[in-house]
Amino acid sequence: MIPKAARLAAYTAVPLAVLFILADRLRPQGLWLWTIALVWGGLVSTAIAAPINTWASAHLSVVGDGDPATSLRGAVFIAPFVEEAAKATVVFWLAILLRNRVTSWLSTVALAGLSGTGFAFVENIVYYARVYRYVSVTSGTGVDAQQAMDQLALVRGGMTFFAHPLFTLMTGIGLATALGARSKRVRVLAPLTGFLVAALLHMVFNFTASADSPVGLMLWFVALSLVGTVVGVIITRMRRERALLRARLADYVRFGWLDEREAVALSRWRVRLRARWYALWRGPGTYVATWRLQHLATELAGLRDAVGRGLVDATAQGREAELLEELRALRPTAVLVGEGALEYPWQRWWRALRELRSRPAGPEPLGVGSDGLPLGSSGIEYSPVDPRWGPPEQ
Repeated sequence: MIPKAARLAAYTAVPLAVLFILADRLRPQGLWLWTIALVWGGLVSTAIAAPINTWASAHLSVVGDGDPATSLRGAVFIAPFVEEAAKATVVFWLAILLRNRVTSWLSTVALAGLSGTGFAFVENIVYYARVYRYVSVTSGTGVDAQQAMDQLALVRGGMTFFAHPLFTLMTGIGLATALGARSKRVRVLAPLTGFLVAALLHMVFNFTASADSPVGLMLWFVALSLVGTVVGVIITRMRRERALLRARLADYVRFGWLDEREAVALSRWRVRLRARWYALWRGPGTYVATWRLQHLATELAGLRDAVGRGLVDATAQGREAELLEELRALRPTAVLVGEGALEYPWQRWWRALRELRSRPAGPEPLGVGSDGLPLGSSGIEYSPVDPRWGPPEQ
């Protein structure tokens, strides 16, 4: 039952996670931060939200077992605030603890989306398993239970797969806006507004799903338009991030800390991809150094932009010096630009095989060594002997 539910839940969770990681590719935060956000959303936030939902629903005298899924008031007035706060907590902590690293708008939004994706993945497993068990017990056979689980997966994983990631994105956008603002008022109001918008959307979603309202289809189209708007905003920000990367690396060229060729290569996405491809076939060490070089250059540009706008404190200058030192250390090993013809391993194997086949078969001729010289001959030429030389006369 659980493996089946997990497989159905993964059909949408995996593509969503990949999309959020790709959105963060210009200034990637690293696998460990992505994993923290995803695991927090899937394990920690669900563990926090479940008992609080049950406790708060019980204190509202909700008819049922306290599960917000079984009561309209619990699903509308409790679950949205509890779940959105639990999902967004990891993004706030990462932004506070890594304030000199999580400075990108896209990175903050991507981390929020990953947290929402993890929460939706685990919640879908719970709902799919629950309906399977319920139908199995009431009907006495597993055939109808599988059909019921597939139908629920079609609704939750097909038609409304974007719900939890979309809600958490609202909080992420608010926090990202606050991190990029100098006004204290904006830094306080933007995250709060984002959280309230996320909770409001969650409330509307739960109300239409629980009350079986006839306006549900209309709200579904409204939600799709909102998803399209968010996608458009993310694409626009990705373009701005590329322009920002070129501009800030050009600053280091003017300062004399980077070569112009390095700045151009590190600010163009296609050149970076080509360099990684070349590095991949030159060994693990070269690939890791290339990836690290590009990552550090992107982080350096983002940090420089934050320093110029007064968004970070004086500790950023120390981090800037560390990044420049690491860049210098990686230059000899990393691939900056993929140039020339790339010889793949199978091409080297095929060339060696052809050379082996081109050698003559059978033993070598007698009296001739492997170097083509007669046996016993060293191949060294000596100067001619002077004919006037001879033994001394008596």
